[in-house]
Amino acid sequence: MQRTGLFLERVGFLQRLNPLTKLTGALLLIGAAFLLPTPLAGAALLVLALMPLAVASAVLRSFVDVLLKTLLPVILSLLLVQGLFFPGADPATIMLGPFAFRRAGLEFALTTASRLLIVAGAPLLIFQTTHPIILVQALTERGMPRSIGYILLVALQLIPAMSERAAGVAEAQRARGLETEGGLLQRARGVLPLVSPLIVGALVDAEERAMAIESRAFTAPGRKTWLHDVPDPPVERSARLVMWLALGALIVWRAAVAVV
Repeated sequence: MQRTGLFLERVGFLQRLNPLTKLTGALLLIGAAFLLPTPLAGAALLVLALMPLAVASAVLRSFVDVLLKTLLPVILSLLLVQGLFFPGADPATIMLGPFAFRRAGLEFALTTASRLLIVAGAPLLIFQTTHPIILVQALTERGMPRSIGYILLVALQLIPAMSERAAGVAEAQRARGLETEGGLLQRARGVLPLVSPLIVGALVDAEERAMAIESRAFTAPGRKTWLHDVPDPPVERSARLVMWLALGALIVWRAAVAVV
């Protein structure tokens, strides 16, 4: 298979698992990040669970790179805004240079950032180790409508495809003498000539996709067959059951603690 979207062609632990097993594990980790009372539970799960899995799946470098590029600006913004303007009753502050950060605000920001790392990291690891077609096939075989599966597949492939198309359009326009580099104003002027070819290309691509799936009897009734089989051994089905039970136990325990 070719690289598609965030998927990386690697041979590792997660690549051999059924997508449903990975989705169940991601739900368990996200639930644990919110249900465990430890403020930095998400960061601990990232270090103890997601990163070892990324290493075992040979995607650690890309995983960390994408996660940092995506969340680092958000985390820094959280620390600044919540640390300086948190409306809590706790008057305690922490001095960092000329700035007085509210301790409660920093704790809230770190807890939120810790959870965001899991909410973003768990799906990212799935997308990097699971081909979109295999993911949609596994969900469709479990009863998800084919139309929703197609929408999900297109969504997983849309952003990388648009990024590659935008790069190609920019290179073509530069070959025709368009200035797309320089100062901020020069770059802003160079964006406008790129919009029209990008939109037209996206519409043409959507039409070609619609014609292609219709020629393959996408909307025809009856049982569909797949080019690839998605293995689902009994040990993975048992593992999914254990993970669902663990998530249920966490929810019940958290509710009991809240009542007490």
